[in-house]
Amino acid sequence: ALKGPREEIVYVPCIYRNTGIEKPDYLATVDVNPESPHYCQVIHRLPVPNLKDELHHSGWNACSSCFGDATKRRNRLILPSLISSRIYVVDVGTDLRAPRIHKIVEPVELFWKGNVANPHTSHCLGSGDILISCLGDPSGNGKGGFILLDGETFEVKGNWENGEKVPPLGYDFWYQPRHNVLISTEWGAPKALANGFNPADIERGYYGRRINVWDWSTHTYIQAIDLGKGSIPLEVRFLHNPDAAEGFVGCALSSAVHRFYKTEKGDWAAEKVIEVPSKKVQGWLLPDMPGLITDILISLDDRFLYFSNWLHGDIRQYDISNTRKPKLVGQVFLGGSITNGGPVTVVEDKELQCQPEPLVIKGKKVPGGPQMIQLSLDGKRLYVSSSLYSGWDKQFYPDLVKEGSVMLQIDVDTERGGLKVNKNFLVDFGKEPDGPVLAHEIRYPGGDSTSDIWM
Repeated sequence: ALKGPREEIVYVPCIYRNTGIEKPDYLATVDVNPESPHYCQVIHRLPVPNLKDELHHSGWNACSSCFGDATKRRNRLILPSLISSRIYVVDVGTDLRAPRIHKIVEPVELFWKGNVANPHTSHCLGSGDILISCLGDPSGNGKGGFILLDGETFEVKGNWENGEKVPPLGYDFWYQPRHNVLISTEWGAPKALANGFNPADIERGYYGRRINVWDWSTHTYIQAIDLGKGSIPLEVRFLHNPDAAEGFVGCALSSAVHRFYKTEKGDWAAEKVIEVPSKKVQGWLLPDMPGLITDILISLDDRFLYFSNWLHGDIRQYDISNTRKPKLVGQVFLGGSITNGGPVTVVEDKELQCQPEPLVIKGKKVPGGPQMIQLSLDGKRLYVSSSLYSGWDKQFYPDLVKEGSVMLQIDVDTERGGLKVNKNFLVDFGKEPDGPVLAHEIRYPGGDSTSDIWM
């Protein structure tokens, strides 16, 4: 995978919900080949047929573990809708640059066959099926269940989990068959987060604090690891090495990264290995502003960990050669809530001497903060988008909803570590023909560092 071809296009879901524009979301194909005359341009838009779906994350119909199997092709992109609970199956095999809809799984299929709703993360399985985690039940309550799709027909087969015991909340997951484990995380109850963030909902138990351990072979929920009240563990990543019984999870509100690992007893444990200190501020929602770690990823060679602080506005690169002691080797600011000259004044900061300057690229002052990240296969280019989720974008970055989000690219020093903004790269989704839109997750055709699980 490390020696795969350089990315030439990427797929990015573009969201209208909460922008005031009554149009269906779409999947954008963006040209990222610097040799192309259409570099940094959206070259195709695939609109879905419904309003207010809130497209979010995506996955594949076939795994990296199917490599060499002539009967399997990675030609369908699975595109769940976070709010409507609809799942779009997108044909990217017929024309890579111009995807088309292959099938639509309606919400009622998830409701009736699995008693789940608000699908989030999809991963293909070695069995040929597709596994999708969900945030809740059809009534908007939290429920950490899963749904299985048939990898050929894309029919809903039912729940993956066995038994009555399920976590109270769901979000992301990663699995590792060699260690007979699946680990899932917790965001929040859909009815709490649908239209914004209310800090009081943490006290009500509507937001997550655990990573949850499942027995891979029996599909049963066996252990909860509590990372603390209000931690909100979001993206979870095992090391790519399939023998490694460890990985990392980023916690949004506590702004901490925990390493999870298999113990000598055979159960699982976690330890905090990175913590981003909050900043004392004036002119903001609360007197203490967390970094809000919203996305993390690990380079394919398992050497570097990256994450985004959506509120503080920086992306960080850590050397994880020693997984118990990550070492900060790169940092760059891409906007955020504490930029100089903005409405927020930092009154106490344990890290910075002064507030960072706003980021201006090609004459545009970048709104919002860095959110979704995706790394090139060779580890040298980090792509960044700025929309988290429309309900929270509207609350925390109203300018982002008015102007549309952006996609940026950061050059990575893979020898010593280090990050530098590519000043020639800007995709401005505010300038879309029917914009502004909010662009979210970045996915390469054929797979990337956040879609592949090796067995």
